[in-house]
Amino acid sequence: LAYTDFLALLVSDEVARREQKKFTSRLRRAQFRTTKTLDQFDFDRLPHLNRSLVHDLATGRYLSEKAPVLIVGPCGTGKSHLAQALGHCAVRQGVDVVFTTCASLTQSLNAARATGSYERKLATLARVPLLIIDDFGLKPLRAPADEDLHDLISERYEQASTIVTSNLDFPEWDQAFPANRLLASASLDRLRHNAYCLVLD
Repeated sequence: LAYTDFLALLVSDEVARREQKKFTSRLRRAQFRTTKTLDQFDFDRLPHLNRSLVHDLATGRYLSEKAPVLIVGPCGTGKSHLAQALGHCAVRQGVDVVFTTCASLTQSLNAARATGSYERKLATLARVPLLIIDDFGLKPLRAPADEDLHDLISERYEQASTIVTSNLDFPEWDQAFPANRLLASASLDRLRHNAYCLVLD
């Protein structure tokens, strides 16, 4: 092996090592529940699922468009799996991702308000290139959770991509904001604008 080839091999190994370290760090920060990938997703269980759209989303084009992805379906159809799999694809593409449930998200924002760090927490979440919100609408949003979620959606609107999963059908999403229909309308209009929609049934 020539000396120049040996040096090239060393450099290549070092680059690969650093990239793997970055990937591992991004994966840890994403806080996925488990490592779910598209390879593990059972498409055969869902013959009506738009498989071509799923694979298109896996390329990350929606991230450059800063478009939302909305995933709905009954319990057990694989919404969380699919959302995390798309997040995993994004991590592999070098994108920072944060995965959270809707309940945990609103609780963390409320806790930040109690410590005087709400604006900083909101700004941090608003800047995440891909935010995945699981289980939207599982529990009704009460004040101040409904306002907090609206603020976050507004801050991210056309600035960064958000993936949202829900057991509720799209026409039922306003039920998540039972106390404030105006907030529901404003929030959902922003989420639905230019969104890619996947129905798992």
